[in-house]
Amino acid sequence: MTTNADEPRTGTRRRAPAGAAVLREDVTEAIRAAVFEELAAVGYARMSIEGIARRAGVGKTAVYRRWRSKLHLVLDVVSALAVQGLPVPDTGTLEGDLRLLYEVTSRALRHPVASQIIPDLQAEAARNPDIAEAMQKALREGQEGVASKIVRAAAQRGEMGPDFDEDLALDLISGPLYWRSVVIRSPRLPKGYLDALARATAQALKAL
Repeated sequence: MTTNADEPRTGTRRRAPAGAAVLREDVTEAIRAAVFEELAAVGYARMSIEGIARRAGVGKTAVYRRWRSKLHLVLDVVSALAVQGLPVPDTGTLEGDLRLLYEVTSRALRHPVASQIIPDLQAEAARNPDIAEAMQKALREGQEGVASKIVRAAAQRGEMGPDFDEDLALDLISGPLYWRSVVIRSPRLPKGYLDALARATAQALKAL
């Protein structure tokens, strides 16, 4: 019989099934959460496996059993964002779908952890092609997968022409909010901004 690969730091032992060492899912999730907290607190450059393990309440070996380095750990966590994605709005109108998408996205971007992590990783991406690829996958696939479904649904309802430029449509949808929230980093959106943005974007999309 083998012991659990993720024994608590207190030394308490639990009975584990025979065979290979077991990697507990709760420990894995605790480490992933600690990565976000550590990135927000110190940034990628100063982040360390020791700091992550300390925040997660585990030993360094628990981290190294899952990821070879902090780079692989961050790449895994960032790439997972693309898999989770965003909920696809289904309000029945293009403007309504855009308004709901912008509401969900703006809340996510205003979260203190996201508002600190995304700019830091974008800066790191300029120096590290692996992080650049992971960031592109997470940001583009997560947002654009939903945006694509919105414009295709609008085209099926007749709100948009059948021959619209999908890449341009995705740029129109995703660009303004990321510009204000991630690039300019405006702490608060003006009153009525999301309503106006959804209305203007819907009009622009219908003109494609």
